[in-house]
Amino acid sequence: MRTEAVDPRFVEIDAWPTETAIEAMLEGQLAAIAAVQPAVPAIAAAADVAALRLRPDGRLVYAGAGTSGRLAVQDGIELGPTYGWPAERLVLMLAGGNDALLHSAEGAEDDAAAAESAVAAAGLGARDVLVAVAASGRTPYTLAAVQAARAAGALTIAIANNPDTPLLAAADHALLAATGSEIVAGSTRMKAGTAQKAMLNLLSTAIMLRSGLVYRGLMVRMRVANDKLLDRGRRIVRDVTGVDAACAAQALEAAGRQIAPAILIAAGAPPERATALLRAADDDLGRALAMLGRSEASDA
Repeated sequence: MRTEAVDPRFVEIDAWPTETAIEAMLEGQLAAIAAVQPAVPAIAAAADVAALRLRPDGRLVYAGAGTSGRLAVQDGIELGPTYGWPAERLVLMLAGGNDALLHSAEGAEDDAAAAESAVAAAGLGARDVLVAVAASGRTPYTLAAVQAARAAGALTIAIANNPDTPLLAAADHALLAATGSEIVAGSTRMKAGTAQKAMLNLLSTAIMLRSGLVYRGLMVRMRVANDKLLDRGRRIVRDVTGVDAACAAQALEAAGRQIAPAILIAAGAPPERATALLRAADDDLGRALAMLGRSEASDA
């Protein structure tokens, strides 16, 4: 595995001046991001298919072990507050369970049976999408999760940092960032982890875009959970609809501080109509606004 190979350029790095070592590490991080570029078409294709599969009520599932698994879990958790992705439509499968988020559980990555049990317990099926991440591309837990999910009919997407590996071969969509050897041999929390984080960000954000959870570059499904986000939510309603600040604030309160229906209310829909429009549009605000516009035109 290239991610485990020793790079002869860095065999003396522990004796280098600290600034020189950090410069070398930074170059490695830049190279990791560059390694994602060739995968852009594959990421886009996976996102398009995933978004279709997930409508209207499919679940997004993340699976992994160690650093890769923690990065995957982090990506999934952030979709709720950022895009309003429902908690009941998110499944997290981390080798070693939730305790592995805070404590190392490296031995758990070899437990393929645990992954198979997790897939069975979640009842994955044809409406679900599983994203599996492993730098090596051969982690038993992660590989078993992909194989079991695919056998159950779920769409499977794999992210790895070594080419021609079992994980990539097992998935419907294979996303490779060939980051090569690490500056500290085998420490895949470095280059491999950086590339994985970037790929997860790109993939999940693209899925949210194609799911209609972003409108005109704005987080119209963001959860309004504090004063800062309340102010941002009011500004989003105002900017999309052109109403004044007071009207935007009133619409947001009328919608229970949910931005997407607040936009429809500010645009002229009663609260019940706003909810119905979003339901009919599969939560796609752009489509709901178009439907509202057509309705108003026909009434005129």
